[in-house]
Amino acid sequence: MGLKTFKPRSSGGLRFRVAQTRDGLAKNTETVRGLTEAKKSIAGRNNEGRITVRHRGGGVKRRYRVVDFNRDKIGIPARVASIQYDPNRTANLALLNYIDGEKRYILAPDGLAVGMVVVSGPDAEPTVGNALPLEKIPLGLSVHNIELVSGRGGKIARSAGNACQLMARANGMATLKLPSGEIRLVSVVCMATIGQVSNAERSGVKLGKAGRKRWLGIRPTVRGVAMNPVDHPMGGGEGRTSGGSHPRSPWGKLAKGGKTRNPRKTSSKFIVKRRK
Repeated sequence: MGLKTFKPRSSGGLRFRVAQTRDGLAKNTETVRGLTEAKKSIAGRNNEGRITVRHRGGGVKRRYRVVDFNRDKIGIPARVASIQYDPNRTANLALLNYIDGEKRYILAPDGLAVGMVVVSGPDAEPTVGNALPLEKIPLGLSVHNIELVSGRGGKIARSAGNACQLMARANGMATLKLPSGEIRLVSVVCMATIGQVSNAERSGVKLGKAGRKRWLGIRPTVRGVAMNPVDHPMGGGEGRTSGGSHPRSPWGKLAKGGKTRNPRKTSSKFIVKRRK
């Protein structure tokens, strides 16, 4: 897969658009219906119907692909049937056909191809696509879809192009360097998948027009400085102005520089070095 640009032949947003070629991806008709679920659009509202996330709504209808983050079919080989696009995430998916007849989706790592065989478990080879406990993975390898608690499924490094580096092991804990630069400890019995998540070039995509943002279910955002003082703390002023006050939300909460992590979080003891 690569990136492609377009000649501005129309006013449909082609001039600034940068899209992916999606070479090697299966057609939508190859999606396994039994591995999908209906996904209702909640438009940023909670169970009371109140907007808790602004600027959401609309967008094209999607079905959720049920992804196997646990990789708990220990010792059972599976052949990669296809690499597929997932509208709900940045990474591509790999459809696995297990020898016992079951089919599952997993996050497709970079380098995984149709026809390859993958397996999970402590006896698996540390090759791309295989899932092993951290205690069985050689130091220095890149891993993704890493569990924080054994048996609860992968939580770390799941988006396109992400991977963690296994740096050390001691006292039953593995030291991982996360994509953000954070260094943290994870139990060596937690599972991880070898390799880097696929579709790293997605970061170069440019939508090209506002309509494509609406297809994703994201509504327009009006700048606070463009409003009147009655509507926003940063509004008003003679002419165009952005000074006079620090950036803040419509309700007066400062928007930049504050720490958002709970200082009493119990998992802080596993963080060796915070991200920059």
